[in-house]
Amino acid sequence: MRNRIIYIFAVLFLGLFVTANRSYADSASAGGKQKIDIQKIIFSHTDDAYEWHITNIGKKEIIVPLPVILYSHVSGWNVFMSSRFHENGGVYNGFYIPTTGAYAGKIVEKDPSTGAEIKPWNFSLSKDVAELLMVVILVTWVFLYCARWYAGRKPSDAAPKGFVGFMEMFVTSINDDVIKSSIGEKHYRKYSPYLLTVFFFVFTCNLVGMIPIFPAGANITGNITITFFLAVCTFLMTNLFGNKHYWKDIFWPEVPTWLKVPVPMMPVIEFFGVFTKPFALMVRLFANMLAGHAIIISLVCIIFITFQMGIIAGTSLTLVSIVMTIFMDFLELLVSFIQAYVFTMLSAVFIGLAHLEPENK
Repeated sequence: MRNRIIYIFAVLFLGLFVTANRSYADSASAGGKQKIDIQKIIFSHTDDAYEWHITNIGKKEIIVPLPVILYSHVSGWNVFMSSRFHENGGVYNGFYIPTTGAYAGKIVEKDPSTGAEIKPWNFSLSKDVAELLMVVILVTWVFLYCARWYAGRKPSDAAPKGFVGFMEMFVTSINDDVIKSSIGEKHYRKYSPYLLTVFFFVFTCNLVGMIPIFPAGANITGNITITFFLAVCTFLMTNLFGNKHYWKDIFWPEVPTWLKVPVPMMPVIEFFGVFTKPFALMVRLFANMLAGHAIIISLVCIIFITFQMGIIAGTSLTLVSIVMTIFMDFLELLVSFIQAYVFTMLSAVFIGLAHLEPENK
């Protein structure tokens, strides 16, 4: 087990090293003097892209192109591989990806009448989308595999062992200790499928995002659009199925009357709370996962920064960088679980608050 752990983190560090080294090589200035751009390195790892840039071998880039699917009001539907941009000087069928401006990193085209940059309808399979589909397939396979084991078995049969037993323990723990205790015995069964799916989806995305080697490495939960969608799902689950007492507590809470009329101070605060709760869910998950990846990449970049200062400084601080990176990898593993746990727990708490019954007086 110890050797396996050492091997896993050696691979993680090697992948991070290759990622930083690739971006470092790309940031060479025109005069030939290499100048490291930490911001570029971090965002090249955490941002979405229309291709999967693996590494450089000399001047040759190893890239996995992804499908680009666009609907243009000028030319209609366009389907091609992202490698077309490299083959045609960055422009293909009038589409290109600007590096600056409001649409930096997004596919745009020129409006024929005004010459302004406009965005077509984009249905492309980007790096984040590709990894998102991979995570969905992986999570689905895991649960279908476990469900197949339970098919045809009776409650009196022996408990499962191995991977299926581990998953049973995992699911039971989240279901009983988080979902059931937060929502209550009466309503928790309706929301368990959603909340368990959210937990294992977020947890798997966090783990896969830590592996900086193709086909993993995309920081899905560090993309605010993903966390926004998850927060919206919790928002809808909470407010579409909330009981009458939940809405009464929002628009006519049990506080002194002068806090409700003539100035509805408390109802306004409670109403804004309906939106700030999912907003907090969205930002917490996004910020924590993005920060973790940025810190790890920054620690790897110390190697290159210090070697620019001299070989003695670079050699001495390389060991510090390796130790701190391995420590952050362990910490990020813990954070991956904690963030999935916290997102699920808070979602369950918000849903539970929407099903509270009035106290008998």
